[in-house]
Amino acid sequence: MDSRSKTVLITGARGFTGRHLRAHLQAAGWRVVGMDRGPAVNADDLSADLTHPEQLRAVLEVVQPDYIVHLAAITFVPHGDALEIYQTNLFGTQNLLDAILAVELRPHKVLVASSANVYGNPTVEVIDETLCPAPVTHYAMSKLAMEHLVRTYQDRLPILISRPFNYTGPGQDERFLIPKIVSHYRRRQPVIELGNLDVIRDFSDIRLVVEAYRRLLDSGVVGETVNICSGEGRSLGEMIQRMNQIAGYTIEVRINPAFVRANEIHRLIGDNHKLRRLIGELPEYPIDDLLMSLYSL
Repeated sequence: MDSRSKTVLITGARGFTGRHLRAHLQAAGWRVVGMDRGPAVNADDLSADLTHPEQLRAVLEVVQPDYIVHLAAITFVPHGDALEIYQTNLFGTQNLLDAILAVELRPHKVLVASSANVYGNPTVEVIDETLCPAPVTHYAMSKLAMEHLVRTYQDRLPILISRPFNYTGPGQDERFLIPKIVSHYRRRQPVIELGNLDVIRDFSDIRLVVEAYRRLLDSGVVGETVNICSGEGRSLGEMIQRMNQIAGYTIEVRINPAFVRANEIHRLIGDNHKLRRLIGELPEYPIDDLLMSLYSL
């Protein structure tokens, strides 16, 4: 079966990842239909809220997608409304899966995006999928609960769970760390306020993430949980140094205690051996090229 001629429904298609995934899949010949809350922006897209099961059933009956990529979620870790996080990330996902079954849809694959934040503060150097999760935020706990929920549907639906680590690219909201940093340099601001500069993250290019998703959709892989990551860790201080070189000046970094979280994850580096075993080698995107592309916007 040639999946490139098939229809994929992306929930959260107007979000950062959704926009890039849509463009990537369309360039590869897929028909993409987006689903978001609020009025549809693209002609083929439809509006539905994850907390309204009847809306989800209506969308699925109209679109009849061959593939579903479930990205819609509250993704900002410090989001203040815990109830909304669980209603969207956990019960919204349940509503979607129940809707698929209710309309008797038989998709070839349902790819559900979780998060590497489920790992919490691991004691190991590099994290593979066998590590027992230990989430420390409501966002991460909602994602882990969602994973457990999703697995109860694996006997009825061809589900694949992804755990993306940190990633960035053009169009990401400046509430997120790398866009915030780069925007300060673009505006030539002399000072930036940050939290802990010693935190280490696995930063990937959004192009790697969407290509990994396409290859996972194209593959025969189901019933798996897989990291999406570069396998390399970099401290926030290192990213500042790299941006100093790119922008040609040294920004003053002030530590704002309000930005230092009590439950801060200090080190989060992923092992991507399983991903590469499942879908093959992925292209490399040097971190300096990624930062330069953001700086040059």
